[in-house]
Amino acid sequence: MPTLLLCSATDDLSDLYPLFRDEVARRLPGLQVRLWPDMPDPADVEAVAGWYPPAGLMQTLPNLRLASSIAAGVDHVLGPAQPRPEVPVCRIVDPGLAAGMAEYVLWAVLYYHRALDQAVQQQAQRLWKMPVQKAAPQTHVGLMGLGALGSHLARVLRAQGFAVSGWSRSAHAIDGVTTYAGPEALNDFLRAPDVLVCLLPLTDATRGILNRPLFDNVKPGAALVHCGRGEHLVVDDLLQALDQGHLRGAVLDVFAQEPLPAASPLWAHPRVVVTPHMASGAQPAVIVGQILDNLQRVRSGQPVLNTVDRSAGY
Repeated sequence: MPTLLLCSATDDLSDLYPLFRDEVARRLPGLQVRLWPDMPDPADVEAVAGWYPPAGLMQTLPNLRLASSIAAGVDHVLGPAQPRPEVPVCRIVDPGLAAGMAEYVLWAVLYYHRALDQAVQQQAQRLWKMPVQKAAPQTHVGLMGLGALGSHLARVLRAQGFAVSGWSRSAHAIDGVTTYAGPEALNDFLRAPDVLVCLLPLTDATRGILNRPLFDNVKPGAALVHCGRGEHLVVDDLLQALDQGHLRGAVLDVFAQEPLPAASPLWAHPRVVVTPHMASGAQPAVIVGQILDNLQRVRSGQPVLNTVDRSAGY
């Protein structure tokens, strides 16, 4: 029987399973949904929806017609996990994702702009002392990544009065935002921000980009807000930059290993805020609807939506 396989080698997707099952029963009654590792005959799998699908699994599915991430990120569906070249790989685009990310990053920017990090440290010392307060234009926010999320965030921050700049692989033009493009412009971009926000996709070029050379080029006393992918960050280099006083602090929402291991020094560092990958996420109904829409498109010979450029990695 034709099958949509919901799978992850790292996460429990059982909460999504009944949503897929019920919506498939309504829209595609000839299709069944299975939750890995409950595998059907590999020849029956028509579509895979996953988060870090098991490496090599999709190459064993001879009739696979669609592979989709269940989120905006797609690096986990590429590399060792990716299907045959002719199988389209898609991602989820939720209009609410940008709004949620903007809320989280605005909170993190305000945490440093209003010196709430200092207030928290002073509370631990029972110290009553008002930190220096600044107007929004006096705080410069630099965005690494100007895709759909970064461009929306740039406009939100500008509307709040912050000075904003952005850096990305390719050139972008955003009203009121100074933009930089390409590796040769990265160091120029890094000189101005008081708060550096990472929203980059994970590619071979961006893996480990938040490292000691980058931190050395950031303005002394800047803070990091990291909502990209965990593999962007070299943790030891961040800890060194914090302990040496070059960086003011860091708000981290993504990690190379999730959940973050209890032994990680990030948990207890006095100038690190750890959040559990909560900055933003697509709504389950959007995930299910977009994947089934694309499967129907494949079946009717139409081009699928939100496809990934495998050569670019996003």
